Amino acid sequence: MNKKRHTTMLEKRNNLGYLYLLPWIIGFLIFQLYPIAMSLYYSFTDYSFGSQYDFVGLANYLQIFTKDREVKNSLAVTFKFVFMSVPMKLLSALLIAMILNQTLKGIGLFRTIYYLPSILGGSVAIAILWRHLFDLNGVVNVFLNKFGIRSIGFLTDPKIALTTISMLSVWQFGSSMLFFLAALKQVPQSLYEAAKIDGAGPVRSFFKITIPMISPMTLFNIIMQMINAFQEYTAPAVITGGGPVKKTQVLAMTLYQNAFTYRKMGYASAISWIMFIIIIIFTVFIFSTSAKWTFYGDEEG
Repeated sequence: MNKKRHTTMLEKRNNLGYLYLLPWIIGFLIFQLYPIAMSLYYSFTDYSFGSQYDFVGLANYLQIFTKDREVKNSLAVTFKFVFMSVPMKLLSALLIAMILNQTLKGIGLFRTIYYLPSILGGSVAIAILWRHLFDLNGVVNVFLNKFGIRSIGFLTDPKIALTTISMLSVWQFGSSMLFFLAALKQVPQSLYEAAKIDGAGPVRSFFKITIPMISPMTLFNIIMQMINAFQEYTAPAVITGGGPVKKTQVLAMTLYQNAFTYRKMGYASAISWIMFIIIIIFTVFIFSTSAKWTFYGDEEG
């Protein structure tokens, strides 16, 4: 009797838990799963806003890979952006995290200050500010002019425009820095003490102790920042609008233009799924190689 009563109480508790989860489940089904499924379906159609559409099979994908030079250019620009911004961002985050890991007066204030760009950096307002900073008549060029250096076309020179935009992404290293800082806090000081006794200097300790011990967090940061970089839109759209000569037009901008400017929703859906597949491929590749350079504390040997 007591066993049956206990089972009934567990069932009621489980049902109550499902009831609490119901709002999230409904939201996930309506606002995430359904749009994802419909975008996949639309990618095989010639769907346009407010018009009839037909199933066209792989026609959208074939056009993307064989005829659309704009998408190919956007892919190339996106890859350049990812390979420039992600490594610089992670290196900056690790460097600042190591500095903030020291016992210094007012260190909490400095941690807050360094994290602020991550909160503000993704906004349109900051992108506009960045544009004014690096404009031909912006603050940076005015400062350079005072030393006799001619104004540099940070946003108008095709060779350096993407680099300038990448620096805005690098500036937003706060979240990665906090993750690195948390990982550094978990490294046992006894390891450094033992290394010092064995004659290891700071550089050797960094590469033999610090890097291996924080490698799981490094893996997490690489994947998260890589995903964010592939989806970058605000900075290039606001700062340069994809120019000059489309040297900063990332894939997300081309997707947006096809969906809301050209009203080719089916074609835009196909581009979004190509972006998704690229992100999956890179994520799987990083995970497949992580066993060679990621160290977990519970591993033997």
